[in-house]
Amino acid sequence: MHFLITGGAGYIGSHACLRLLDEGHEVTIVDSLRRGHQGAIDAIRSAGGDRVAFVHVDLSDTARLTSTLVDRRIDTVMHFAALTYVGESMEKPLEYYQTNLGGGLSLLEAMREASVRRIVFSSTAATYGEPPPEAMPITETTPQRPINPYGASKLQFEHVLRAECAALKDERPLAAVALRYFNVAGSDARGRVGEDHRPETHLIPICLEVALGKRPHLTVFGEDYPTPDGTCIRDYVHVEDLVDAHVAALRAIEPGRFKCWNIGIGRGYSVREVLESCRRVTGHPIPAQKGERRPGDPPSLYADPSAIACDLGWQAKHTDLDGIVRTAWEWMRRHPRGYA
Repeated sequence: MHFLITGGAGYIGSHACLRLLDEGHEVTIVDSLRRGHQGAIDAIRSAGGDRVAFVHVDLSDTARLTSTLVDRRIDTVMHFAALTYVGESMEKPLEYYQTNLGGGLSLLEAMREASVRRIVFSSTAATYGEPPPEAMPITETTPQRPINPYGASKLQFEHVLRAECAALKDERPLAAVALRYFNVAGSDARGRVGEDHRPETHLIPICLEVALGKRPHLTVFGEDYPTPDGTCIRDYVHVEDLVDAHVAALRAIEPGRFKCWNIGIGRGYSVREVLESCRRVTGHPIPAQKGERRPGDPPSLYADPSAIACDLGWQAKHTDLDGIVRTAWEWMRRHPRGYA
């Protein structure tokens, strides 16, 4: 099969490209390189040779997307391209709606023009907002009430996918799957690609940057939450497991149907547990300072992945926190400046 991967130069998208190449497929990457990296493209090309094509284009360019879909004879789209910083979305909501919703609409228009009717959408558990503690773990039936433009823009695109799948008098209805997940961590086991966000806002790589001497310390935002150690608890899924879920979702795509699943390991780890894991893996003390709670940080958020396990047989293989951290650490030790 020939896949179009939007955001293929980014963290999750680059891992998806490698997974598909390892299975013998062809991939065409479309990326504006606003947040993606040319270094990731180079690594993917090194792995896939002439089975890899890269088109430098913004999702707003519908005509270019259409011609790419046609010229490359695309069968299926995996849509990862997005702006993903919660805090930034509060400061620049228009940009988030333009990219995450507007870019998605442009992509769907191009797919219709090119008669490509299969899409796997990388959504987010941020669409659920702040469920109460008694709602843990989060299931697919948990009400979706996003509290920031990032989550809201992703949810609105889910609504569009659902409506497009159900469109009446459509000779070739859309087939769509959306996958919702929280924190992604780790890197390719063979060290071909890894995590390089600028700026970095994720807990595990921030801890590892302290171990590399790139930061003086970690700030723990709140130590008085109603959790066993007082720090927030979050779900961490290894990036390779997440990509496996996207591939598994391909088996479930049906014309005229919109389906969604939560992705996670079925439990959460606290900030303190992540910090101690990073200390064990790196052998570095990783100094930590206490900070004030951040507005909108719920005490505990983690997913119930039992639905996708039942429906598709998917389960996370990487559930040991030290093992997840170790793969991230191996990448960062070898690439202390990321792709730079």
